[in-house]
Amino acid sequence: MLKKIIKKVVPKKLLLTYHFLLAKLASLFYGNPSNKLIIIGVTGTNGKTTTVNFISQYLECLGQKTGLASTVNFKVDKKEWLNDKKMTMLGRFQTQRLLKDMVEAGCKYAVIETSSQGVEQFRHAGINYDLVVFCNLTPEHIEAHGGFINYRKQKEKLFEHLSKSKVKDFFGKKIIVTNNDDEESDRLKKFKVDKFKTYGFEKTSDYQGSNIVLDDGLVSFEIKNQKIKTNLIGRFNAYNVLASLSAVAELGFEFSKMIDCKINGVPGRQELIEQGQDFKIMIDYAPEPESLKQLYQALKSIPKNRLIHVLGSCGGGRDKARQPVLGKMAGKRADIVVITNEDPYDDDPVEIIDNVASGAIEAGKEVDKDLFKEEDRVKGIEKALKLAKKGDLVLITGKGAEQYICSKNNTKIPHDDRTIVKNLLK
Repeated sequence: MLKKIIKKVVPKKLLLTYHFLLAKLASLFYGNPSNKLIIIGVTGTNGKTTTVNFISQYLECLGQKTGLASTVNFKVDKKEWLNDKKMTMLGRFQTQRLLKDMVEAGCKYAVIETSSQGVEQFRHAGINYDLVVFCNLTPEHIEAHGGFINYRKQKEKLFEHLSKSKVKDFFGKKIIVTNNDDEESDRLKKFKVDKFKTYGFEKTSDYQGSNIVLDDGLVSFEIKNQKIKTNLIGRFNAYNVLASLSAVAELGFEFSKMIDCKINGVPGRQELIEQGQDFKIMIDYAPEPESLKQLYQALKSIPKNRLIHVLGSCGGGRDKARQPVLGKMAGKRADIVVITNEDPYDDDPVEIIDNVASGAIEAGKEVDKDLFKEEDRVKGIEKALKLAKKGDLVLITGKGAEQYICSKNNTKIPHDDRTIVKNLLK
């Protein structure tokens, strides 16, 4: 409540100056830990969390000590825990404390998921990045930033920060690694760095992938005449893996040594729950239309009878226009749709559910026949599980491995879709 009052009465420029100075103070207070690590930032709209984890996993496979911070999890060498803060980027002092912990644990690399809202609030300002990966850019957080152009500007500020940061003696360069297949990639060429490297499957790139294959949903592809097999689903994960391989190669590691590294999925990202049931259950984040579109595409190659989709949409300044869009997508692609609560914040959860449901109805779904509305998310999930028959796939999206539902006055209600499903199956 106090934060909301401050935002209303304090001029934005003054507030941003305060955020910037606070970030610098936090870094100084903890002894500028980012100057003692090689910092890899990952930004974009979709795939950030997964790419952060994959980069860390590749580095560990190569014998390196790493730390990471993402929407889903934190890691300091062998210690790993879920992100229960409901923030992609922690507060400035928390971030610097985490980086200091990585230094004290003997980590050489830190992989930091860096969001547009984090950049806007200068949470990146006290971090000396060495390499930044750009995944993609699609319309998201439009209301929060006041339009796509402003959203793009916030993303670009990270690369400007990279280009102006002091080069470290033990690394000696600043690097951008970017998805060449994304139309926004060329805009990053204006930032002066030591190396600008591209990856992609469609356009000619420095790290050129090819022959994406989906076998029973699992994706594989080729690069440098080597086949990369994964236990991951979807074309989008080919991009996440390729981005990670490219970044680690630019850190100076031989590509041939990464080929046989086993990469594991990320909690709450296309996570399958197996409790002996005769139908499939998948939990994923996919909070906005583009990520959901990619997920639906990936599910086409997974054998199933009916698709039962449990979803909602976020409140609290997230783009209201996407609510009926998500519902319409589910209405078209799923056999049964269950609309439920997600993170309403101070918005009316019933209104959000009705907005999402309106899209499903437009797509031809009928309430209480193949479309169900349930404000209580646990009951919504339970409804889907009860409707599931042998061979069906129950898809639960919107929260992934998040640990809370955020309601009015930023009240946090403990919740984990994965735990809920397991308990209900028992």
